[in-house]
Amino acid sequence: MKAIILARVSTEEQMSEGQSIPAQLARAREYASRKDLEIQSEHKFDESSTKDQRKKFEQVVEEIKKAKEKVALIVETVDRLQRSFRESVLLDELRKEGRLDIHFIRENLVIHKDSNSSEITRWDMAVLVAKSYVLQISDNVKRTFELKIRNGELPHKAPIGYLNTADEKGGKMIKPDPAKAHLVVKIFELYAVGTYSMATVAKMVGEMGLKSSTKTPKMLKLRQIEAILKNPFYYGQMLYKGQLYPHKYEPLISYDLWQKCKEVRESYKKKPTKHASKPFILKGLIKCKKCGCAITPEIQKGKYIYYRCTNYKEICKRVWIREEELLEPIKKMLKNLALPQKDIDDITKDLRTVEQSKNEFHQKALAGLRVEYDKVDNRIKVMYEDRLDGRITPDMYDNKLKEYKEKQQKLTIEMSKYQRANQNYYLTANKVLSLAQRAYEVFEGSEVEEKRQFLNFLLQNCQLDGRKLVFFLKSPFNSLFSYNTKHPAEGQSALRGGYWELNPG
Repeated sequence: MKAIILARVSTEEQMSEGQSIPAQLARAREYASRKDLEIQSEHKFDESSTKDQRKKFEQVVEEIKKAKEKVALIVETVDRLQRSFRESVLLDELRKEGRLDIHFIRENLVIHKDSNSSEITRWDMAVLVAKSYVLQISDNVKRTFELKIRNGELPHKAPIGYLNTADEKGGKMIKPDPAKAHLVVKIFELYAVGTYSMATVAKMVGEMGLKSSTKTPKMLKLRQIEAILKNPFYYGQMLYKGQLYPHKYEPLISYDLWQKCKEVRESYKKKPTKHASKPFILKGLIKCKKCGCAITPEIQKGKYIYYRCTNYKEICKRVWIREEELLEPIKKMLKNLALPQKDIDDITKDLRTVEQSKNEFHQKALAGLRVEYDKVDNRIKVMYEDRLDGRITPDMYDNKLKEYKEKQQKLTIEMSKYQRANQNYYLTANKVLSLAQRAYEVFEGSEVEEKRQFLNFLLQNCQLDGRKLVFFLKSPFNSLFSYNTKHPAEGQSALRGGYWELNPG
């Protein structure tokens, strides 16, 4: 009789308990030789028995069905073959048809067409015990996961940008990956700008060196970029069964940056435009003031770029405007962004005065947040003692612990905001002044996509009023122009009514 050998392990522990696949195969081959069975094939696989679809098991069943004569299936023990009665139904049908004999080596049990009730009962009881074992493992895993979650520990592999490693005591720890963490941060920073698609971000960080954590590293795919942008783990929370829990590891980004990316993602229009893949400086930045529809670009005569209202509401006349005409007031505005050195010195002096007051406020705010954090931490310790002494139930402890941990997470985020604001105060001010001084030069020397990003950084609420482009400046550049309006240099244009207007003549 032909024989099929099946060897399986589902945990690493089984590999070290004498149940390794090579050990099972050796015993099965010896058994086949002793029983004078001819080995037709061997199936070996490592998979969890709790999976809904055991594809390799189904392949074995399919091979038995295709066999032209009765087959002997040799396995180490019942739980190596099956751990549910659903599988018994498939095997029992083949047994009753006289197409399958099942040999369980350890149980010294052979199930065949003429097996008596005692043998069938032994088989069923072994399956019952195996199924019970699986359920116990499942319950233990759930309890372990939930305990880790309550302690702020991630119960599975860390996401890209982090490393699973060991701490000083040999315990498991997760820390930022020095080779990838900064590139993951770059994903959020690029996408938050609002002008880069996920595909573009994937290409850019791929060129910077970010690859997938696989045996054959490749550039991240679109779905991987999306998963990163949606993962709250990067700002300090982990998602478990639809609920957010604070974790104890170092965040890579701020909550504000994550939220900004979420807003960009949710506002992103999925419907592609006719020229979605072509580069246009003002694409997606302007709306029609009359009807609110988008102003769309189009290439005419093979090289000239014109913009017009899509007229989706059918209330506007078709007016075509050259891109150069729309860019003219923007370029004049950029030239007038620069401040005289005397004004820069005055602003810097004012910043120093504000900085002193700001530091005092930040120190008081941080001290207050720290007191509140320590108060919550003390409540957790007291509550834990109450739990041990039986004064509160486990459910009450779990619910209050979750509430307190969430509050601590919010306090941590608030403290980090103050700390970052304090560290970046002068840096941000210097960036704004430096950008204002070189705005026109930077714009003219940039590629089309960089120009779009630059204008998106500076402008908001851009509208086309007939043939006139109206736009507002984002903070803090609007404040800079307010200063310019109060102290206009000779021949300089001014801000009127909150948007840019060219001076007559």
